[in-house]
Amino acid sequence: MSEQLHHTTTQFVKNKFPITLICDRVNSPANIGSLFRIADSFGIEQIYFCGEGIEIISKRMQRTARATHQIVPYYQKENLIDTIDSLKNKGYTLLALEITSTSIPVEKYKPTTDQKIALIIGEENFGVSTDALKKVQQSVHINMYGNNSSMNVATATAIALYEITKQLSVHLK
Repeated sequence: MSEQLHHTTTQFVKNKFPITLICDRVNSPANIGSLFRIADSFGIEQIYFCGEGIEIISKRMQRTARATHQIVPYYQKENLIDTIDSLKNKGYTLLALEITSTSIPVEKYKPTTDQKIALIIGEENFGVSTDALKKVQQSVHINMYGNNSSMNVATATAIALYEITKQLSVHLK
């Protein structure tokens, strides 16, 4: 019979990936908390929360984050485009997680081992802004097979990061 393992008894190999999340107006405390947990789970280097009036720290976020907001470095910036430009100037490849006329399925995106990635995710009702989409090198999407063409931003981010880190992990072996 299998025994359930806990944080202290798992045998997962810790790893850090050169991936930064840029959140375009993501403001739901539950989503923010989930993004911290997802970023920690996938060894993401940092998160930028961009937009006006976004409250990052709240009781709801803290309940969802389960202290991962104390582990994953994060920054709050009002200007999304300045943040994108700054990371581009630091050599990041800019990706948007958004269905567009030129997006490719995330599993077909093939990062290189020396590539630093900034993954831009959007607020649930509006997605990644048009101004941000103009800046990216590539948009990636998640193939969906039901009637809906969108999903929760945290869920979509987890799927995308799983695929991207899986691709990067192949090169590490």
